[in-house]
Amino acid sequence: MPSLKDLKIRIESVKNTRKITKAMQMVAAAKLRRAQDAAEAARPYAERFNAVLGGLAASVGTSGSAPKLLAGTGSDQVQLLVVMTAERGLCGGFNSSIAKLARAKADELIAQGKTVKILTVGKKGREQMKRDLGDYFIGHVDLSEVKHIGYVNAQDIARDLLTRFDAGEFDVATIFYNRFQSVISQIPTAQQVIPASFEDQEDAGEGSLYDYEPDEEAILADLLPRGVATQIFSALLENGASEQGARMSAMDNATRNAGEMIDKLTIEYNRSRQAVITSELIEIISGAEAL
Repeated sequence: MPSLKDLKIRIESVKNTRKITKAMQMVAAAKLRRAQDAAEAARPYAERFNAVLGGLAASVGTSGSAPKLLAGTGSDQVQLLVVMTAERGLCGGFNSSIAKLARAKADELIAQGKTVKILTVGKKGREQMKRDLGDYFIGHVDLSEVKHIGYVNAQDIARDLLTRFDAGEFDVATIFYNRFQSVISQIPTAQQVIPASFEDQEDAGEGSLYDYEPDEEAILADLLPRGVATQIFSALLENGASEQGARMSAMDNATRNAGEMIDKLTIEYNRSRQAVITSELIEIISGAEAL
């Protein structure tokens, strides 16, 4: 049974931990508003941009003049997985959910006989996947010094992907990230960015209503690289909001758990203290009766 001194030290330690988790919760809440606004503001542009590209892609089809970023290499043998996680932990299952989705995809591709390559963005995902899939790593993007994610960061990642694609290092590239839904809900998402994939082509029929100058192929050749950067930027913003939401929720849970532990330890301390006092009183009374 711990002594009164041990219990008192432990109570003070948990109280200090609660102060830290409470402070981290408040910081995450402040950052969440800015990150959420940025992610939600980027969605309409990204969706409309993809719709326009989808319409152009539908009019071009898979003809021989279609840009390589649209038509692909004609093969899906070499798969590049871009795993985008946070640089820091203490955010619940945010990082592990992305790593789990990417690991499942990698295992599936390997079982199919595909060649898998992994590019990590954020060290937490890299740390979680290193033991099982470290042999497949081909690069890492460190954003630990970046305080606010900007389009330039997405451009750097997109430029790296496009350079590798032009060099024939892979056939298909897929990004993995968490799409922000709410403070307590982030959706692990896999999105193919190379070659361009447009699942929603509601505006595909609009291609016949416009005359393009230059032609569709030339426009796509210019816009598709921007589309890769736009998708990556949108994913980074979604990840940023998801990270702060997950951290806020995790620190709130940690603060409440610390409070419950303090209550239990306080009760145990009071009981132990009362037992010591009772024992001393019994000794005093016994000594008085003996005299």
